[in-house]
Amino acid sequence: MAESSIEKRLGKSKAAKFYHVGMGGFHTALAVEIENIAVLNASGVLSASGVLMSPPGGRSFPPLPEPPRLLIDPSLGRAPADWELFDDFWLVSDRMKRVLETVDREGVAFLRCETRSLGRKPAPDYWLCDVIRILDAIDEEKSKGKILDDGTEYRRYDITATFSLAFKEEAVGSAHIFRPRFWGNIICDQVMKDACRGMRGIRFRDASVW
Repeated sequence: MAESSIEKRLGKSKAAKFYHVGMGGFHTALAVEIENIAVLNASGVLSASGVLMSPPGGRSFPPLPEPPRLLIDPSLGRAPADWELFDDFWLVSDRMKRVLETVDREGVAFLRCETRSLGRKPAPDYWLCDVIRILDAIDEEKSKGKILDDGTEYRRYDITATFSLAFKEEAVGSAHIFRPRFWGNIICDQVMKDACRGMRGIRFRDASVW
């Protein structure tokens, strides 16, 4: 079987530089309408502010009564890119999902959304995505920055000041995308960054400099 373009890129990737994964490249808000927001809200899976959140104490999706139904149409404004912030999760395209699954299937979870447009042309498929792997991977001796609430379950790092993260590579192991414990932001390695070349909406920033 011939190698996919993603697999070819993986073979050329260099090891172990780490990046914050976020969203960038757009100056206008995402224009997608959630048509069944009332159903989701009535089921109690939304926060008090109407945000779809992961369950307390872990990552992945709450038990939804039905998939989110999204109206994606040019009349609403900017259509979603391959990687979009969507409440407590990410909204990803089919091709972004394929990249994440190919590189690190165990680190991510997906929930298919129902999509439609106002015209005859079908809306593209989109998925809710969550990075579910949490690793105790921050090397605090080599990192630079202030640790808050040291010694409690609410331990966290002060991101208001300059913060430089170093990681314990033995704790990261073969993972290519994860959330560091007590940090919350998504981190990936060079392999994942290289595999995402050409994806719209995703941004990578060197984790060694906040």
